[in-house]
Amino acid sequence: MKRTLAFLLAACALLAGCGAPVIAKGSAQEPAAKAVAITKPDATPACNPKASSLAPQGPPRVTSGSYMATIKARGYLIAGVDQSTYHFGFLNPLDKQIEGFDIDMIHAIAKAIFGNPDAVEFKAITDAERIPDILNGSVDIVAHTMTITCMRLQQVDFSSVYFDAAQRVLVQDDSTATSLADLKGQKVCATAGSDSLTVIKQYGAIPVSVAYWTDCLVQLQQDQVAAISTDDAILAGLAAQDPFTKLIGPRLTDEPYGLAISKQHPDFVRFVNAVLAQLRSDGQWAASYKHWVGTSVPAPPAAQYAS
Repeated sequence: MKRTLAFLLAACALLAGCGAPVIAKGSAQEPAAKAVAITKPDATPACNPKASSLAPQGPPRVTSGSYMATIKARGYLIAGVDQSTYHFGFLNPLDKQIEGFDIDMIHAIAKAIFGNPDAVEFKAITDAERIPDILNGSVDIVAHTMTITCMRLQQVDFSSVYFDAAQRVLVQDDSTATSLADLKGQKVCATAGSDSLTVIKQYGAIPVSVAYWTDCLVQLQQDQVAAISTDDAILAGLAAQDPFTKLIGPRLTDEPYGLAISKQHPDFVRFVNAVLAQLRSDGQWAASYKHWVGTSVPAPPAAQYAS
């Protein structure tokens, strides 16, 4: 089944038909978004991204006056997600549903709020739209293979780490490159809004920016770029869609994933962390990992909190 999905997704990528945003599940209209200016801090304070979140205060509960109560009154959770990253957030071409490891996290949060894991409206967004959509209030939460960084923490809050990844490189299987350093002066693809572009530039390669990771795969297949470089979790999904590619090189960076939430809703951050704590302890995290990522299941990332 997974092999069939991979090849269907690969065909979709080649036809460049997977990039248009969709709304899946939920029948209400998406709320109007407000324009928000994104400002880049002049200097980003040092931090520990893995220990930057707010600790849960007991099990997940929807209390009166909380942001969770606002979401419950609306009738559905609005989640900004990817629809083109196989294994984590992708539009299944067989049933037109968005699914994956990230999506399982959202279903668990919806279940904790409503008792119904499907009380979700998924908004498919690009990497570059993740922070703007949190800031303008058009989504409640973003689950989008999003690395917690000190710079991003100046703009949004994150849950505790729910997945650990590392930046690597994907090339065609006949490439002689063995690392990103071997690609100096050559074009290497990543998505706009991803921190992968900075690393590519640091190694002397020429960053090529696109909207979706499937766009990178198309460019690699058409020899428009020499490689794709981003988190190994994302690259593994691309490699599953194209058997004529391979991952190369060592881990270049540490990429701890968090669920992004507005700084205006610290109670929701603590609630989400309580849900993640349950998933780690009751085996649901491990079951989701085994289903989507790999049969060799590591221990989930240990939760660390700032307060």
